[in-house]
Amino acid sequence: MPVIEDDGIIDIEDIIQANGADEIERVLHNELIIRPKTNDKATRDEEYSFNSFVPGTHKIFVKTWGCSHNNSDGEYMAGLLASNGYKIVNTEDEADLVVLNSCTVKNPSEDHFRNAINSAKDKNKFVVVAGCVSQATPNVGYLKNLSILGVQQIDRVVEVVEETLKGNRVRLLGKKKVNRRKAGGASLNLPKIRRNPLIEIIPISTGCLNQCTYCKTKHARGDLGSYPIGEIVNRAVEAFKEGCKEIWLTSEDTGAYGKDIDCSLPQLLYALINVIPDGCYLRLGMTNPPYIKDYLEDMGKILSHHRVYSFLHIPVQSGSDQVLSDMRREYFRRDFEDIVEYLRQRVPGITIATDIICGFPTETAADFAETLQLVAKYRFPILFINQFYPRPGTVAAKMERIPANQVRERTKKLTELFESHQPYEGRIGQIYSVLVTEESRDHRYWVGHNKCYEQILILKDTNLLGCTIKVHIVSVARYYMIGEPFRFTMSSVISTQNIAFITGLALVSGLILMKIKLKL
Repeated sequence: MPVIEDDGIIDIEDIIQANGADEIERVLHNELIIRPKTNDKATRDEEYSFNSFVPGTHKIFVKTWGCSHNNSDGEYMAGLLASNGYKIVNTEDEADLVVLNSCTVKNPSEDHFRNAINSAKDKNKFVVVAGCVSQATPNVGYLKNLSILGVQQIDRVVEVVEETLKGNRVRLLGKKKVNRRKAGGASLNLPKIRRNPLIEIIPISTGCLNQCTYCKTKHARGDLGSYPIGEIVNRAVEAFKEGCKEIWLTSEDTGAYGKDIDCSLPQLLYALINVIPDGCYLRLGMTNPPYIKDYLEDMGKILSHHRVYSFLHIPVQSGSDQVLSDMRREYFRRDFEDIVEYLRQRVPGITIATDIICGFPTETAADFAETLQLVAKYRFPILFINQFYPRPGTVAAKMERIPANQVRERTKKLTELFESHQPYEGRIGQIYSVLVTEESRDHRYWVGHNKCYEQILILKDTNLLGCTIKVHIVSVARYYMIGEPFRFTMSSVISTQNIAFITGLALVSGLILMKIKLKL
C-alpha cells in the first residue's frame, strides 16, 4: 500500500544523598534545587526540579506515532505504568497525564506531535514527551518546561511520570552502556501491553551505521547498539508462552544487527527459528541494502523456512546512482537489483517492499526517470512513496529545494505507475494457509497473511483470531485478496492471551489487568 506523505544514570535519590540532609529539608519545603553548570555529559543529560507531592492513583493516555520500534517502546511504557498501578485509558480526555511518543522522520509527524502537546496543555493535562523528536531536539521551543523521556530511558517512565505529576520537570536523555559500549536500550524483559496481543514486537538494536543526509532519526537513535542474541531469544520464548502468534523484529536497520557485538543477523535468526512453535511466524524488519547483501545465501534459506514470512522491506529511496550518492546511501542501484533478483530466484513468491523519496534536492528529471524505470521493472507489491521533507539539522535541509509543484507532480506520476500494477491478478481459485491476527477497521473481516505476508481478508463468522486456516481466493483487489475458508483447525489451543484479545481485556506480561481496548 502506498504512503504519501546514558552515559551514567543519576537517580533522584542519588542527587538528594549527594547534597545531604539540608538539601532534603529544602525539597520538603518546595524550594528549587538549582542544577550547577557542568561539562559532565551524564549530568547535562539529566535535569530535575523538585517540589513536594503525595502520590495517588492517576489515569494515563499513551499515544505513539511512527515505526514498529516506536510502537514497541509505547507498549513497554504502557506496561510499566500499568504494572505500577496506573490505569491506561483510551483517550486524552479521560487522562490525568498524557505520554506522547514522537516520530521525527517527516515534518507532518512532528506537526501532529506538536498539535497533541498543545491540545493536552489546553485541557490542563500533565504532559510527558518521548520518542525521536524530543530526543533529537530537546531544546526546541514547544518542548520548553516539559518532561522528556529519552529513547533509551523508557524503563524509567514511571519515575518521570510521577515526578511530572508532582509538578516537576524531569529530562532523561542519556544512553545505556554495557562495558562502555552503547547498548540496545532498556531491558527487553519488561512488562508491556501489546497493541495486538497476538503480535510481539522485539527491538533487536537501536541506531544505525549510516549517515544519510536526509535522516533525522540518526540524531535521536544514534549509532548502532545491538541486544545480545540470548536476550532477544528469551523475549521471544516468553511471548510465545503468552500466546503470541507472530514475532516482528524491528530496528533502524535490521541488516546491521550485531556488527557492534561480533555477531550477525543470520546467527540471530537461526537461533530464533529454533524456538518458534508450529503455527507461528517470524517477520523481519526493514534492512538497508549495504548490509543485507553480505548474507544473501543465508537470507535465502531463512526466508524460505516454513516458520518465517517470505517478506523483506528493503528501502531503495531512488533509482539514480547520483541521487543515492548525494543521499550517502552507501550502495548503487545495481547492488539493490542484485539483492532483489537473488531473493526472488531463491525464495518462492517472496514479497519485497521498498521506499522511494520523491523530490530529493539534487534529483533531476533524468534521475526521476531512472526511479520510474526501476519501479516499472520490479513491480513492487508494496511501495512507500514519500515526498522529501527538509528535516532541521540534516545535511539535505541546507540544499536548495526543488519547486514544490515539481515534487507533487513526480509523486503523482510515481503513485499512478505503482497503482497500475495488479499484484494479485490471476489469484482467484488459489489456496493458501493463512494466520489470522486482527480485525479489519470496518469490522467486517478477519485479516490474515499467507507465507509471503500477502494480506487476505476473510468474512467474519466464526471467531478465527489466532487460528491458521486454509482458504481459497474468491476475489482480489489492488492491496488484498478475499478468501473463503473451506477447512480450518486451531493451530494451537487458545491461550489466555488469545482470549484476552477476543474479549477486549488488556494484559500486562500475560496477566489480565483491565477491561479496555488499547489504542497506543
